[in-house]
Amino acid sequence: MPHFPKPDAGSWTENWPELGTEPVDYTDSIDPEHWKLEQQAIFRKTWLHVGRVERLPKTGSYFTREMPSVGTGTSIIIVKDKDDTVRAFYNICRHRGNKLVWNDYPGEEVSGSCRQFTCKYHAWRYDLKGDLTFVQQEDEFFDLDKQDYPLRSVRCEVWEGFIFVNFDDNAGPLTDYMGDFGKGLEGYPFHEMTEVYSYRSEIKANWKLFIDAFIEFYHAPILHMKQATKEEAEKLAKVGFEALHYDIKGIHSMISSWGGMSPPKDLKMVKPIERVLHSGLFGPWDRPDIEGILPDELPPAVNPARQPTWGQDSFEFFPNFTLLLWVPGWYLTYNYWPTGVDSHIFEANLYFVPPKNTRQRLSQELAAVTFKEYALQDANTLEATQTQIGTRAVTDFPLCDQEILLRHLHKTAGDFVNKYQAEQGRTDTTGSAAHV
Repeated sequence: MPHFPKPDAGSWTENWPELGTEPVDYTDSIDPEHWKLEQQAIFRKTWLHVGRVERLPKTGSYFTREMPSVGTGTSIIIVKDKDDTVRAFYNICRHRGNKLVWNDYPGEEVSGSCRQFTCKYHAWRYDLKGDLTFVQQEDEFFDLDKQDYPLRSVRCEVWEGFIFVNFDDNAGPLTDYMGDFGKGLEGYPFHEMTEVYSYRSEIKANWKLFIDAFIEFYHAPILHMKQATKEEAEKLAKVGFEALHYDIKGIHSMISSWGGMSPPKDLKMVKPIERVLHSGLFGPWDRPDIEGILPDELPPAVNPARQPTWGQDSFEFFPNFTLLLWVPGWYLTYNYWPTGVDSHIFEANLYFVPPKNTRQRLSQELAAVTFKEYALQDANTLEATQTQIGTRAVTDFPLCDQEILLRHLHKTAGDFVNKYQAEQGRTDTTGSAAHV
């Protein structure tokens, strides 16, 4: 559906009438049976972001990912083979099902490099393409043909250096899945931003609730007022906050906002340490010396409204990958990995151009530390939300015009569940999908 700018007295939501304006049913975030359907209908059917190609710098480099969102115990290996192809396999030895790649604790993710993968139980070996190359005491087996026992592969493709996997062998190509937003982001210099700060937290809330928190800024002047100076916080709380632009393309969406200007117009708006280090929540003020980040160099999907006060874009690639670009030339990724109806693992990575001096290094560290505080404020609120909607005292909630992407998220997730149930010949027994 084409997108139209919001008129002065109009609404974003009216541009997508299929989303409706009625209260949204949040039973989809508290019903255990609905979560089980999401696991099958969404997380086993869609492309899932698992890392960057920089984690695989040479032939034989690998890392493992635990994938509880796909199924209990599911683990995969991502590796670069001799042809520089990134591949993914189930982390299972074909002999007796032992976990193939792990160190001291089988539940922990690991990384490294090797020529072959060797099972620590009976020493079966597999090459970087997953082929079985060695069987201990092979003549003890009955008509064993090693060609019949390769590692079981998982579909794996790369977009702009981001590695994705899909557990559905019949799914379409990744580039098609990324759609117009993906096409419109091609060429952004992600490969230049290889200095990484990572956070991981176990959150006692449904995975969709955390995405909800990051696709509206209606809460920002209230929840995050301590991140600004007292005078600036009071002004924001009084006048409110509205983003510059919203867009929806198929199952994906985006929100564009002001902020992140470098440096701010008034240094009194920020805290003393931010003035010293030229950094803060919006990242380092000083742009790195690379191509592709100036306003006239940005790909067409970035700052689509071409607003002069633009600060950041947040792209929500369904189901659980957020890609957030900041005007000074750095980016964030979020992933939300559900482990149950009321729990998920939140992963955040901050990517900067490698610093050239101490000041640049400290400015990046300040941004990373400030972000952590910001995210913890959201996470704390979400656990309070989960406990209360879990009582089912209230399950329908009104959403304002700025919360349009929340409507889209819950409707999209519900559509996937309904389609899956139809394909399985079942009817909706939970009544939990929004806008059904």
